[in-house]
Amino acid sequence: MKFKGLPLLVPLLIAFVAVPVTYLSYTTWGTNSEPDFYFGVSYGLNSTQGAKSLIDKVKDYTNLFLINSWDITINESALTEVADYAADADLHFMVYFSFISNQTYSWHQTWLDNAEHRWGDKFLGVYLYDEPGGWQIEQGQWNNGTTVKKLFQNTSSPQEAAEKFVGLGTSPNYNSMNDLKRRGIPAFTSDFALYWYDYMAGYSSVFVELGWNNSRVQQIALCRGAAQSMGRDWGAIITWTYMQPPYIASGPEILQDMHTAYEAGAKYITVFDWAKNAEGNAHSILTEEHFAAMQQFWNYTQNTPQDTQTIEAKVALMLPEYYGGGLRWADDNVWGPTNLTWRASWPEDTQTPLIWTNLNKLSDEYGLELNVIFDGHHTADLMKQYSKVYLWNENITNPQP
Repeated sequence: MKFKGLPLLVPLLIAFVAVPVTYLSYTTWGTNSEPDFYFGVSYGLNSTQGAKSLIDKVKDYTNLFLINSWDITINESALTEVADYAADADLHFMVYFSFISNQTYSWHQTWLDNAEHRWGDKFLGVYLYDEPGGWQIEQGQWNNGTTVKKLFQNTSSPQEAAEKFVGLGTSPNYNSMNDLKRRGIPAFTSDFALYWYDYMAGYSSVFVELGWNNSRVQQIALCRGAAQSMGRDWGAIITWTYMQPPYIASGPEILQDMHTAYEAGAKYITVFDWAKNAEGNAHSILTEEHFAAMQQFWNYTQNTPQDTQTIEAKVALMLPEYYGGGLRWADDNVWGPTNLTWRASWPEDTQTPLIWTNLNKLSDEYGLELNVIFDGHHTADLMKQYSKVYLWNENITNPQP
C-alpha cells in the first residue's frame, strides 16, 4: 500500500525542483545567449513611459535598446524600471553615463556592481561620454567643463595631445573609464572623429556616426580600421542629416546606411531618436516610414547571415603617428581649432592636404575594401593584414586594382 503513491510523488518532486530553477532563470534573463549582431534604437528623451512605448514599438524587430538619456540615468528608480522593461522584452541594452558618479549620484556605483547579477547578458555595458573625438576636434577638449579644458592647456605637440586624449576618464577627476575596467564592464560611445584614439583610450566598441554629408566609406574606413587594428568590435549609429525637421534622413536613405554598415561588418547598428523643437522641447524624430525601414532591415538580417555579405578590407592607408585630424573635409581641425592658445602655437599643419587627397583617391577606388590605420602601433603586424598598404605621404597616381 505504501508504494501506490510513488507514480504521483515523482512528478511532484520534479516540479518542486524545477520551479525554483525556472524562476531563477527568468529573474536573471538567461545567460550565454549573446547574438552575433545587434540592431536597435537609441532613446534620448526623459520619460520612462516614452522609453517603454518605444520598446513596445520595436521589440519585434530589434534586439538592442540604448538608454541614451542623462535625465533617466541620474534617476535610479527610472533607470532600473526602463532596464527591467527592456530585459523583459528580451532586448539587450546599454546605458548612457555622462560620467560615473562617486558622490552626487553615488548609487551609480552599486547599480553597476549589481547590473550583471540582475540582468545577466542582457546588460551589454555603458555608453560612456558622447563623441569624445568629435568634442576634441571641434572644441579642443574631449568633454565639456573646466577640468578637461585645463588638462589641454600648454599642450605643446600632437604627441602630447594624443597622450592626454588617450588618458580620458583615467585622471583623478575623470575616472569613469577605470570604474568600468575594474568591473569588467565594456565601454561604448559613438563618434565622428579620432576613432583610433577612442579605442586607445579603452573603448570596447565605437559607433561611427552615419549622417550629415560625411562620406560613409571614409568614416567606416577610419572606425573599422581602428577597431580591427586593436582587436575590438565596431558599430554604426544612424544620426541626423539636417539641423531642422525632419532631422533624420528618409526611410529608404537610412535603410541604405544600415545595409552599408552591415556589409562592412558592423556588430552594432542603432538608429538615433531624439531632437528638440523650436521651443526647446525634446521629442522623437522617428516616423512610421523609419520604423518600416527598420523592420525591413531586421527581416533582411534574419534571412541573410552577415558573414555571407561582409566586405573585407583588403588595403589600408597608414597615417602618421599621433596625427589627430578630423578628416571630414580638406581643412578640418587637427586636435582642435587653430584659434586655441595651445593649438595656435603649433607649426602649420602640412600633413592634412596630402592625407585628404590620398584618402579620397583610395576610397573612390576601393570603397568598403579600404581601412585607415596609424603608424607606430604594431606597424609591421598591421601591414601583414592587407594586400597593399599605402603611406599617407605617397604620391598615389594609379591605385592598384
